[in-house]
Amino acid sequence: MGDLSPHLRLIDEQNEFWLELLGRWCEISSGTYHLAGLAKMADALAEAFGVFGDVRRIDLPASTQIDSAGVEIALPLGQALSIVRRPNAPLRVLLLIHYDTVYGPENPFRQVRVLPNGHWNGPGVVDAKGGIVVMLAALHALEASPLAERIGWEVILNPDEEIGSPGSAKLLDEAARRNDFGLLFEPALADGSLVGERKGSGNFTIVVRGRAAHAGRDFAAGRSAVVALANLIVQASNRSAGITLNCGQISGGGAVNIVPDLAIGRFNARISRPEEAGQIVDLFHELIAEANQRDGITATLHGSFSSPPKLLDAGSIKLLESARICGEQLGMELRWQSSGGTCDGNRLAAAGLPLIDTMGPVGGALHSVGEYLHPQSIAARAKLTAVLLMRAARRHEGTGKSVDEFSAGPI
Repeated sequence: MGDLSPHLRLIDEQNEFWLELLGRWCEISSGTYHLAGLAKMADALAEAFGVFGDVRRIDLPASTQIDSAGVEIALPLGQALSIVRRPNAPLRVLLLIHYDTVYGPENPFRQVRVLPNGHWNGPGVVDAKGGIVVMLAALHALEASPLAERIGWEVILNPDEEIGSPGSAKLLDEAARRNDFGLLFEPALADGSLVGERKGSGNFTIVVRGRAAHAGRDFAAGRSAVVALANLIVQASNRSAGITLNCGQISGGGAVNIVPDLAIGRFNARISRPEEAGQIVDLFHELIAEANQRDGITATLHGSFSSPPKLLDAGSIKLLESARICGEQLGMELRWQSSGGTCDGNRLAAAGLPLIDTMGPVGGALHSVGEYLHPQSIAARAKLTAVLLMRAARRHEGTGKSVDEFSAGPI
């Protein structure tokens, strides 16, 4: 490892500090719509990253959602944080991860505990507060090295990834265009593998309105929104032709002696190719049009695709190969594979940024009370990140080459 070893030892020497910091952060409730918890978490992050320079707080536009009455409402979001170091460097990297979680303040899953097998169990230990700690530890090692002056970096910590990053979308698109490559700190797969390609994802809501009537005295005068929605769901399933289209939630109706005049269906679509997005949207519009031909029924469509499919281009493949080489020098055997899950990496890849989006720690059972972390992977992944950044800085020095040209050879 040559002259990089002292800087990597810094990560190991401070390992207990990083784990203690992670434990404190995970016990700050920061569900996506929990503004007080997000503000508290943002304060903690600003303090931790403030050692590198000014931390900019960015107000985001509200997200929109269809409520239980079928009405579109605006929901405010937390602030994004941005830290920029050496913006005029010839090589620039974007480091990104979210600080919101799927656990709201009402969720009893609030504490971090050590399991009998040594794993940590707690909200956000791996998705993605563990990733923030990996990023922070790696940047401390980088900044302590003489190679730091050769690379500029930009950190973005966003509060809305768990709902598809609707508020931070523009911020991320702009960042993708001013950096040479990106590292995202989503958790690695359970076996430590990186993710290569990802499916795209979109969320849609269909609101169906009918006509209420007494189910006993005047049933024929009613028009059931529930029946109309049920028919639409069946047709969507039958006609989606190999594309994953999941109706994950339905609601509507009330007293069972009333013909229901409102039904709401919420769908998630997963696509492998960009052109499939148009196919799904067209299908929804066809189904809406068919429903609206029924007497007394009105259906409306809301939503869109927030994450295009992430396909591997030459730049991202070479970056993955560079990470594999760095891993070998650290005694890690790294592979990558496809995933059906989405993240902000989908958006950045679509904007043309070469990236790796699973530089975070190793664990599993995301989005559940079983969420766990391999605690030793915090230091391991921080060292991997630090070596990758130092290697990029060293190989880029004075060459004027882009990221996809320094992917081979020793550190």
